Amino acid sequence: MIGYLEVDCLLYNTHSLKDKRSVLKKTINRIQQSFNVSISELDYQDLWQRTCFGIAHVSSSKVQAERVLQEVLKQLDTSSELEISSHHYEWL
Repeated sequence: MIGYLEVDCLLYNTHSLKDKRSVLKKTINRIQQSFNVSISELDYQDLWQRTCFGIAHVSSSKVQAERVLQEVLKQLDTSSELEISSHHYEWL
């Protein structure tokens, strides 16, 4: 089972694309080190206060994949540097 999570976020305290890259790099590294997922910025590369993450996890069951993706979402939600504006799941 492949679980896919797409998360749109607003970034705070960023005043340039350089600030945004710093926040995204730190966030992506933290998620990759904590969970066995693939994560990448998908959209809004030219906007410095908005981003969209694509996160994928492969598991033997939907329940396990969903559990991991929910934990990733919780960790993103606890970040003080960004706010989740929307998210949605897909299952393959």
